[in-house]
Amino acid sequence: MQENLPITIIIFGASGDLTHRKLIPALFSSYKKGKLPEKFNVVGFARRDWSHEYFREQLKDGMNEFAEEMFEEELWEVFQRRLWYFKGDLDSTADFEKMRAYLNDLEDGHSNRLYYLATAPNFFVPIVKSLGQAGLAREGGNGWRHVVIEKPFGHDLKSAQELNDAIHGVFLEHQIYRIDHYLGKETAQNILYFRFANTIFEPIWNRNYIDNVQITVAESVDVGHRAGYYDQAGVVRDMFQNHLMQLLALVAMEPPSSFEDADAIRNEKVKLFNSIRPIDLADTVRAQYDGYLQAERVAPHSQTPTYAALKLNIDNWRWQGVPFYLRSGKALTEKCSEIIIQFKKPPQLMFPSLDDGDFTSNALSICIQPDEGIHLRFEAKVPDLKTTDSVDMEFHYRSSFSGNTLPDAYERLLMNAIRGDAALFTRSDGIEAAWRLMDPILQGWETAAAPPMATYEPGSWGPVAANELLGKNGRSWRHDCGQHTGNGR
Repeated sequence: MQENLPITIIIFGASGDLTHRKLIPALFSSYKKGKLPEKFNVVGFARRDWSHEYFREQLKDGMNEFAEEMFEEELWEVFQRRLWYFKGDLDSTADFEKMRAYLNDLEDGHSNRLYYLATAPNFFVPIVKSLGQAGLAREGGNGWRHVVIEKPFGHDLKSAQELNDAIHGVFLEHQIYRIDHYLGKETAQNILYFRFANTIFEPIWNRNYIDNVQITVAESVDVGHRAGYYDQAGVVRDMFQNHLMQLLALVAMEPPSSFEDADAIRNEKVKLFNSIRPIDLADTVRAQYDGYLQAERVAPHSQTPTYAALKLNIDNWRWQGVPFYLRSGKALTEKCSEIIIQFKKPPQLMFPSLDDGDFTSNALSICIQPDEGIHLRFEAKVPDLKTTDSVDMEFHYRSSFSGNTLPDAYERLLMNAIRGDAALFTRSDGIEAAWRLMDPILQGWETAAAPPMATYEPGSWGPVAANELLGKNGRSWRHDCGQHTGNGR
């Protein structure tokens, strides 16, 4: 790979929200930090009749709205000279031919290229095929060619396989970067460092000491303006198949042979997915928040869930018998993403004042957002009493690394795609393995065997059925991040 060459970043769908809200702020931040090559260009491809100047004005407005804290007028004036606009139709191969000539003139020599598909999923295949037909995907002495593809990657297993086949018809696997922004979060990346850079936790990270694992990705907002899309997707496609499965992999995977080898990491994730037992419909909960059916562009009798909870079992040596509970939903109490490692109770409570029914076992809380950090709850003797109370050992990113702001996930992922580091991106077999687990749930929910569609109040933690999913085994949901009370439900 020719790292010393200039780079051109081509954003398809550049007039859309993702470009203004995430991509340009991420690139500007990398530019401020001196991480981009000395010579680079950013080309926006969209069908609107915009000029270079108008495109730059729109992106500047986006910076002021979404990234005001990092904006610097003088630096932007220099940065924006690298921003260009190309008017083209995503369905027109002829426009891709014109873009090839435009890029050759702009670059004035060999250049690496990163193609970013910031478009609706139905344009993924046409864009990729047009890139191939225009000769824009071939690598060689002219530099590398990488393509970044946003989620959702398929609607089910069949469509994911068809999409993989179509992309592999143009790009080789090492050129493809399937993005899941959760993997770009510093706190998600820290899970592997926490597990494998410390010797005090890995020896107890198994069925002998852990009772259950809970993964929560909660959103406080409702479906809002995404109602039309959401009613076709639902919470399983929107959150479980990608974000929650990736967090599960980070928590449960075996140590890779090398953290410098992207395939070594992704191999372990795929092995983990393949060891998950097919999910019983009885171990699933689906629900809608009250008012969802009245949202604009939602079908009157929609059976699309806005909330789901699942119980998973991993059939391998480390995790046999340890249930993993996953939940996610819209219009919940608060926005938070957290992982709770609930440890087993002591085999015997030797202190007569401790009641086994009320005893709280140790818990480790990994807070992905918004209170980024890690919290360990353990029991301590209450002074002057023969009883215990739960206390908390806390680590917060913002206080421990006060001089370092947490970079946005897109900043890290874009730079890794530029550097050719695929460790934080999903591979084709990983995508398909996750769909093999989710497809039977989605199909089962369309049959008479489906659990009833529950409802829940907006602003709650979800339906009663989700509590019952854990309660039948004497467990309950925890919510520790941000409050550390251990009694969130």
